[in-house]
Amino acid sequence: MKRVGAEGKRGPLGDLVQEVLTELGLDRAAVGARILGIWDEALGPALAPHCRPEGIRRRVLHARVPDSAWMQRVQLETPQILERLRDHLGEEAPAALRLVIGGRAR
Repeated sequence: MKRVGAEGKRGPLGDLVQEVLTELGLDRAAVGARILGIWDEALGPALAPHCRPEGIRRRVLHARVPDSAWMQRVQLETPQILERLRDHLGEEAPAALRLVIGGRAR
């Protein structure tokens, strides 16, 4: 783990935390937590109450919607949702969004 820079100074705390999480195998959990933090903004006020993230695996974000009507609405907005997530998360952003129907979204 690289903690000290070339000039003997520590890098940003966020970099250190990310390195530790990665070494512990918790980096995916950290990305999931960051997604939760920006989810409402990424989906917008019309969609966010009807869709909730449930996990991320192999850069695919899995989310739940209450019914097929909301699935279709979210699917139509998927390119914009993924772009907003990329804007916030950079390379850690999910590459795809997979939706499932069932249960209450919130």
